[in-house]
Amino acid sequence: MPSQAPNSQANADEASAGYSSTLNKTARSSQIEENGEAQSDNPVSSSRSSIQLGPSTSHQDSRCTPSRPRWRRYLSNIKWFIADQWFLVALGFFILLASQVQVPGSQQEKKEIVVTYLCVAVIFLITGCTLPTKVLFANYSRWKLHIFVQLQSFLLTSVIVYGVVSLCATNPDFMDPGLLVGLIFTGCVPTTISSNVIMTKQANGNQALTVVQSTLGNFLGPFISPLLILMYLSTGAWYTKVVPGIGAGGFGELYKRVFKQLGLSIFLPLFVGQVLQNLFPRATHKVFNDWKFSKLGSWSLLIIIWQTYDQAFETHAFDSVKGNNIVFIVFMSIVFYTLWTVTCFLLSRLWLDKADTIAVAYVVPAKTPAMGVPLSNVMFAGLAPITESKLQIPMVIFQGLQIAAGSLLTIVFRNWIGDVEDEERKDVETAQEPDRGER
Repeated sequence: MPSQAPNSQANADEASAGYSSTLNKTARSSQIEENGEAQSDNPVSSSRSSIQLGPSTSHQDSRCTPSRPRWRRYLSNIKWFIADQWFLVALGFFILLASQVQVPGSQQEKKEIVVTYLCVAVIFLITGCTLPTKVLFANYSRWKLHIFVQLQSFLLTSVIVYGVVSLCATNPDFMDPGLLVGLIFTGCVPTTISSNVIMTKQANGNQALTVVQSTLGNFLGPFISPLLILMYLSTGAWYTKVVPGIGAGGFGELYKRVFKQLGLSIFLPLFVGQVLQNLFPRATHKVFNDWKFSKLGSWSLLIIIWQTYDQAFETHAFDSVKGNNIVFIVFMSIVFYTLWTVTCFLLSRLWLDKADTIAVAYVVPAKTPAMGVPLSNVMFAGLAPITESKLQIPMVIFQGLQIAAGSLLTIVFRNWIGDVEDEERKDVETAQEPDRGER
């Protein structure tokens, strides 16, 4: 009889442990479902969950259940990637579509107006309906961060581009001068707006900070970008001879166009969205979160990118450049984006939290061709159409690469900021344990 007591006690402990592990497994499963599609489908999270839940399965089940074939695991990872990065897949499809079928040249201007105003307005209406007003105003008051971001967005990027162009512009027979000037334009123009907002939200960063810094950069761009371009092109280098003399008095039309678009397609929809959110909080939450209408912002961004490539292919901009020059532009665009992202990321980590760092990492390296193309027409009177096309190419190529890279970075940033949230949650639970014990 004494020998049976320990055995019965051991069996009771095993049964209790098995029941507890089953409850933990059920709790973890429900928590994963609540966290959303991005985290539940992530193979990294799934592998962690399987590792944690492994001990709860019995030895007999592990012997009876056959291991999954390797090809099925690969297929599962591919399915997860397509589901998580559907935007990147759709981006490739839209660029392919633009390369095969284009809107007629006579309709290009109408298409650009409709897309740039309507699609951008949709993105910022959604942003206004989902972004808390207090958070938005709190980020507008961070003037030190404004200086930190805008200095990098304009000065850091343009200085790096000019230095690389000066080092590479040694052989006039190899490199087209129009492409080199286009690279300088790429480094001097402000950040993009729509893609920054969408990507920051997908990466769980500080979306309010992205909205503030992107709009501020585009407000300053018409004043700062021309000065930077003139400074870098006044050196007398051989590739600067491709552009004519600086036009006088044409900036008024540029300012009118930029501020009109900022007001009608950004600030007005953002204000309307804020009003709707505060008047009907439950309705806006249900429409954009429960019914997933917020995905309309991603589709609007895809249409904006399609519009840019459709215009480039319709004007035969890529046909006017040698293939090895295109390869060079693609390579340098990857180098620039990587260098800018790493630099601003490391600088941000010195004094910003992770959510703010993610926002800065999307704002600083991004560039908008929407201002670069009209800016070239305003600054240089009588610019030849072929030269205008060559100035566009670096900006158009960089836009596609920055969208693709930003989409892939959402995976990295989500895992990175998610680990911190888990650690903070554990710290809070650990701090509360003594209080629970006293009660």
